[in-house]
Amino acid sequence: MDELSTRLDELRDLGLYRRLRLVSGPQGPRVVLDGTPVLLLCSNNYLGLSDHPRIREAAADAAMRWGVGAGASRLVSGSMTIHGRLEERLARFKGTEGALLFGSGYLANFGVIQALGDRSSMIFSDELNHASIVEGCRAAKAPVFVYRHNDLEHLAWGLREKTPRNAGRPLIVTDSVFSMDGDIAPLEGIADLAQRFDARTIVDEAHATGCIGPNGRGAVAAAGLEQEIDAIVGTLGKALGAYGAFVAGSNELMRYLVNAARPLIFSTAPAPPIVAGALAALELLEQSPERVERLQANARTLHGALQAEGFAMPDDPSHILPIMVGDATTTMNVTESLLERRVFAQGIRPPTVPEGTSRLRVTVSASHTPQELRKAAQAIAEVARAHGLDVGEGPKRPSMTNAREDDLGEWSAAPSRNGAAQPEAGRKASSSAFFDVEQIDPGMVRARRTSPQFGLRG
Repeated sequence: MDELSTRLDELRDLGLYRRLRLVSGPQGPRVVLDGTPVLLLCSNNYLGLSDHPRIREAAADAAMRWGVGAGASRLVSGSMTIHGRLEERLARFKGTEGALLFGSGYLANFGVIQALGDRSSMIFSDELNHASIVEGCRAAKAPVFVYRHNDLEHLAWGLREKTPRNAGRPLIVTDSVFSMDGDIAPLEGIADLAQRFDARTIVDEAHATGCIGPNGRGAVAAAGLEQEIDAIVGTLGKALGAYGAFVAGSNELMRYLVNAARPLIFSTAPAPPIVAGALAALELLEQSPERVERLQANARTLHGALQAEGFAMPDDPSHILPIMVGDATTTMNVTESLLERRVFAQGIRPPTVPEGTSRLRVTVSASHTPQELRKAAQAIAEVARAHGLDVGEGPKRPSMTNAREDDLGEWSAAPSRNGAAQPEAGRKASSSAFFDVEQIDPGMVRARRTSPQFGLRG
């Protein structure tokens, strides 16, 4: 047996083996999964726009007019009329001077953090930020401080105590809606700290754009902070139903990214049909904001139905609802049992989430019906109880005390929420252990077998 086979066997033993499932036909509230019709509760197609006739038509027309591919990077010969049109509309939508397209949300976060971070500055990153933010931090040459999730006190302490003297401007980066928990960052407090410490800010609105805020403009707009955040990252591949991403901000920032963001400089420009589809989706969203209201109403419906079944749910529901299970193998067994009932709610396991917090990540769409969501909640509860789960246990928050020693960031003598020093003073804090990382680190897999730090908790 070769090394790869051994690693695959280890992943199976740990309940961490992944495989691709085949979805036949377009994304919708119901799909055919591996040949079986199911209710889809794990898609990011939040507004149900990916198969909208108007968007399909726009993409088809663009293919006939501009071709399928852009042919080159934006800086060579790939910057086309359709790219500029979408960038202008995105800037207006986000309330900024300009916007710049990237090939994906991963590339956008990677590019803007890598471009703004340098050796003279310091990056401050929420511990539950997305994997693309983690990789951007790693690509930047700046040191990184990982602050406790949504903890403004810890962030303020880090800005005050960990920013080197004579350093450049600090950089604070956070998701607005966190992809695995569905909670929202305290953006007003972050903006206040940024002003106090003269820090730049990057907010990733991937799961907020089209979903929350006035007319779906996102959490930054909901907080009235369009002019306070330096870089707003958004995706075209979730609520807008297409693919790709953008960074919105000042015109000066856009010019700088054209010169410094490596994913933009060295990647072929986004395909014209996809850009045209995203443009049509944005126009449809602006003309029909009731889609956002329907999404939010559906989120409240499912949240209430799960509560009625006895689940302890977050107080402020979003369109992302985590149902905590704990053990990775049990989580996937619950997923398979739900599929037998024609409900697809994907199980999420390490390294995407911390050890012991494996969960079902349930998402709703504006195209679901309330009746579908209530029936799904009943099925989830029945399956959970059949697997011996305490549905009222509620969500568990990860702790940085499970951090890996070799990852980004510091947590040295950090104060607790009551101001006392932490016993973990001097050790490094994890980042990738707590991020949406859809990859497997072979070294981590091997460590799980020998270290109690990586033991599965049921």
